[in-house]
Amino acid sequence: MATSKPTQNEHDHELDGEEENVQPDKKEKKKKQDSEAAADLEKVTDYAEEKEISTESIQNAMSLVNQKTSEERSKKASRERELAKVVIRKEDVELIMTELEVTKLVAERTLREHQGDIVKALISLTN
Repeated sequence: MATSKPTQNEHDHELDGEEENVQPDKKEKKKKQDSEAAADLEKVTDYAEEKEISTESIQNAMSLVNQKTSEERSKKASRERELAKVVIRKEDVELIMTELEVTKLVAERTLREHQGDIVKALISLTN
């Protein structure tokens, strides 16, 4: 009894048959994914169309933002003017600079924020 061994061509032909079965499955999966993606995209665009923003709404929002920004700038400028009016002693600034090793700007600012009270300024900087 002689068993016949498949030749290389027969073996290749068998593999080709298997590959042909695999290719249609991949194509079907690809088509299914494409259709799902298209459906998802359609949902997103439908939602976006429902939620269109009018130019008037945008202008209102921008004016609110600008108003809020200008109010904050005004408050900050007012605060800076108030702090500039506070009289601080040069000795207090130097003491804070040497003891806490901070810059002159930080020492002056902290003293001004605490109306020149060195004790409160030192406590603030150490906490």
